[in-house]
Amino acid sequence: MCGRYALTSSPAVIAERFRLLWTPDFPPHYNIAPSQTVPIVRETEAGRALAFVRWGLIPSWAKDASIGMKLINARGESLGDKPAFRSAYRRRHCLVPADAFYEWKPIAGRKQPFCVRLRDDGPFGMAGLWEHWTAPDGDVVESCTIVTVEATGPVADLHDRMPLIVAPADYDAWLSAGSTELPAAVPPEALRAYPVSPLVSNARNDVPACLEPIELG
Repeated sequence: MCGRYALTSSPAVIAERFRLLWTPDFPPHYNIAPSQTVPIVRETEAGRALAFVRWGLIPSWAKDASIGMKLINARGESLGDKPAFRSAYRRRHCLVPADAFYEWKPIAGRKQPFCVRLRDDGPFGMAGLWEHWTAPDGDVVESCTIVTVEATGPVADLHDRMPLIVAPADYDAWLSAGSTELPAAVPPEALRAYPVSPLVSNARNDVPACLEPIELG
């Protein structure tokens, strides 16, 4: 699964990596948690654009927004079967930019957090779906979920699931309207994982130390 991630690259770097004409200024975040507002890349009539949405997909038929906390991830193998994701899977794909994501592994009776990054430490795009929901008061809320697949490479030693990190060559295919095939993921050897401070276990700790490697005693 993916329950925490980081996005620390500058807007200029994100614009270059995802071929955006323009990006608004936004600060780095080292410990992004569900229900927070996050940037996504999606196709518009004017081309690729960055939008800011809530992490935790709220289906259009939901009675209230609380369901989003249960829909932060979507299993890639069943996107077309789940009512919560079916419409977005057919029409509303996105990429969720990130520089790293976190996973926890039981070690010596406690959960030790690990950080997973590309070996070049650059940003990457996680496959996502986005949706819009109208609240009872008429406000429209846009939200997203991160697509997960079976874990491979260094992540397989930490958890059985991981976000689908899309190979850049397949960004266009995933973002195109009507695509119903999962894109290729980056190869397992492109990833590395290392232990980090328990600071990341508390979402209030949004600090650079969350990404720094530590030695396990």
